[in-house]
Amino acid sequence: MKTALLFAGQGAQVVGMGKKLAAASPAARQVFERANAVLGYDLARICFDGPEAELTKTDNAQPAIFATSIACLEALRAELGKQGRSLEFTATAGLSLGEFTAHVAAGTMSFEDGLKLVRLRGQAMQAACEATAGTMAAVMNLDEAVCAEVCKESGAEVANLNCPGQIVISGEKTAIAAACEKAKARGAKRALPLNVAGAYHSRLMANAQAPLANALAGTTLVTPKVMVVSNVTAKPAATPEEVRDLLVRQVVSSVYWDASMRWLLAQGFQRFIELGPGTVLAGFMKRIDSSVQVLSVNDCASLAAVTARL
Repeated sequence: MKTALLFAGQGAQVVGMGKKLAAASPAARQVFERANAVLGYDLARICFDGPEAELTKTDNAQPAIFATSIACLEALRAELGKQGRSLEFTATAGLSLGEFTAHVAAGTMSFEDGLKLVRLRGQAMQAACEATAGTMAAVMNLDEAVCAEVCKESGAEVANLNCPGQIVISGEKTAIAAACEKAKARGAKRALPLNVAGAYHSRLMANAQAPLANALAGTTLVTPKVMVVSNVTAKPAATPEEVRDLLVRQVVSSVYWDASMRWLLAQGFQRFIELGPGTVLAGFMKRIDSSVQVLSVNDCASLAAVTARL
């Protein structure tokens, strides 16, 4: 069965994530210890104990979700290894921040370099949030073309095309308020502003691109060992140069998650394993194609269940 690994983006964080897993799995615990050593502060404590206000800051949330996701991956590998088995997969994908995690899983970059990049990315995006008056909103059950028209009329932008019936829009607060009203008038079931720090995946994040580009230029990347589907193109990034370009473009570009999953489905992928906090991506996949196998590893119980299924 062709298997792809999926990694969540910002918003999946929850206080306590990874805590019990790190206590039970030496492989997971080692990931958090390595993360603390690389960053020079106690990221594990923020993941395990919060407080929530500290965890949800963009510059903490991004490395926290990244580390927890890799901890889940390494815990699964270790459990399979106890049985003389290995984790077999031929593609990875990650939502926004999760694309960096996907590249670490694919061997494009080291864990240490990936962690440094997402920490810097979080800091740069936090600074861009503070310099602009932006926000986001979820638009439910509105045709994609109609939503694009609403955004054009309002000055907003389409940020995420997640799954059938769910589009996230981004932009200045006044533009989002106008777009929500227009969307509801055009037939959207709901159009709800989100509790986020800024307008992610829009032109308001442009100031975050240069710091990330500079950091990526100084980071060693190699050709991925397996396919890594890009948020920007909904197709794999083939070379280190292309990976760098797409990861920088992704900061201000729409996330084509629905199209990315459909590309994998068209290649014959039938099993998707979400690794990290929450089950948001599993939920998206069930709405995209409910016939495929979708598994999630985020705690001790799900780790045991997925190990038994594989």
